[in-house]
Amino acid sequence: MSEDQSRRSFLTKGALLSGGLALGTGLLSACGKDKPGAAAANGPPRAGGKARIAIIAGAQTGNLDAHKPLGTGSFRGWALYAKLWEWDREAHPGLALAEFTEVNDDATKWTIRLRKGLEFHHGKSIRAEDVIYSLRRLTDPALASPYGSYLPSLQRDGIKALDPLTVTIPFEQGHGLAALPELWMSWGGIVPTDYDPVTNPVGAGPYRLKNFTPGQRSTFSKFENYYKPGQPYLDEVEIIDFKDPISRLQAMQTGQVDVAPTIAFEQLAFFKSSDQFEVVSSQTDAWHGFAMNLSKAPFNDPRVAKAFRLIADRPELVKRVLHGQGRVANDLYAPSDPTFDRTIPQRTRDLAEARSLLRSAGHGGGLTVELVTTAGAGGNAGIVFAQQAREAGVEVKIKLVDDSIFAGPDKNNWTFSTIVGVSRPFLLTLQQHDGPRSAGNKTHFQDAEFTRLVTEAAAQPDVEKRKGLVGAAQRIQHDRGGLLIWGFSNNQEAVSRNIGGVTPDRTAFSAWRTDALWRRA
Repeated sequence: MSEDQSRRSFLTKGALLSGGLALGTGLLSACGKDKPGAAAANGPPRAGGKARIAIIAGAQTGNLDAHKPLGTGSFRGWALYAKLWEWDREAHPGLALAEFTEVNDDATKWTIRLRKGLEFHHGKSIRAEDVIYSLRRLTDPALASPYGSYLPSLQRDGIKALDPLTVTIPFEQGHGLAALPELWMSWGGIVPTDYDPVTNPVGAGPYRLKNFTPGQRSTFSKFENYYKPGQPYLDEVEIIDFKDPISRLQAMQTGQVDVAPTIAFEQLAFFKSSDQFEVVSSQTDAWHGFAMNLSKAPFNDPRVAKAFRLIADRPELVKRVLHGQGRVANDLYAPSDPTFDRTIPQRTRDLAEARSLLRSAGHGGGLTVELVTTAGAGGNAGIVFAQQAREAGVEVKIKLVDDSIFAGPDKNNWTFSTIVGVSRPFLLTLQQHDGPRSAGNKTHFQDAEFTRLVTEAAAQPDVEKRKGLVGAAQRIQHDRGGLLIWGFSNNQEAVSRNIGGVTPDRTAFSAWRTDALWRRA
């Protein structure tokens, strides 16, 4: 899978794939109606016990590879592997295995020192050689991990150990990387030099692997020498794969499951009324939109792309596609990033201006476009937008394709398609989606001034100095980019009242933090 598609696919299938289109106004709210329960972690965490986590795997079997996770492999990776940094609950990076990190003035050299006394699951001490091995493995062309492409300016042959616990990591001159924590973290599991994802899947995460049956379940036992004192709390974690939200719901109803990350919208009513479960709702920056391929007609005319952004009724899309569980977006991602420019005016619907732009672009007699998407939220968004577009004289024909085709070789070549992104900072999302070095640029957005600005921003360690560069780049995105981002979705997780440690989390993955889970009874 390219990009961090496994995470986005998980969000889509868990919450949206089976989610129906809201046609009325009686929508559920994830806020203010949840009953207090154990998931709110009443009292101090208790040690011992087991938690069973149910994930939607579809037809995917997944794997255990730290650097090239497939299917639901990313979820298992949170239990099995530890990184130099980890996401905090506001989706910002914080130190984990690393005790100290430092970047030079142009972000072409990072120095990282490990904590003392760290161990892998099999007892080997974690040393600089393991950090070097892990980073080189991630970026090895032979492995062909899509996440290695997030570090395009890395000088992998120049990575060196200064001492047993300290490494230096160099980047190309003129292409420094101040955002190394964000771009490396999620796929940066530190593994030993004798690592093998099949025969020796050893990490330093909160749990060590006990057994793994692809496509069915995996069981992990507590790692006593985990780097966080007193954690993890549970003796065992079991991750169970389900084909769809319905089968998972049935398992929860019969008490076979304790935690269900990212539940479907239409299941909220059941969980909110249940005495067994609590719904933990998180406001996230996970975004939903449409990608306009600016290299192809009709979007190679900037007037058409601008018209489509003016056609969108964003509040209606949030209401009907997300069932009200979200908020309106402004064609820009990463609103929680400290560099986000909040002075850019919110774009609103303007059909008169949209029609005028289309007429000036030669489409006064009408325009027909094909929207490529998948069943679920994408298809629902397509239906709503198609209804909105007819009012501007645009016919949107929806083409539903299988997930494997949508994410296949043609994924970046569709003229008009749906797109989603997870809740992450600006420079990471840029590298994933529409940046000058992005391997997943469905919009084919190219702009010399934008490239200059984001290249300078990526090499600027000073956040205050970076703000002006990012703000100027975002104004170009907002004016000339190819992303029509209409909304941000909330994330809901159903948690047994016997389980604590699942709390609101902007990353949308609170239940993935297995080191924080504990059993009340």
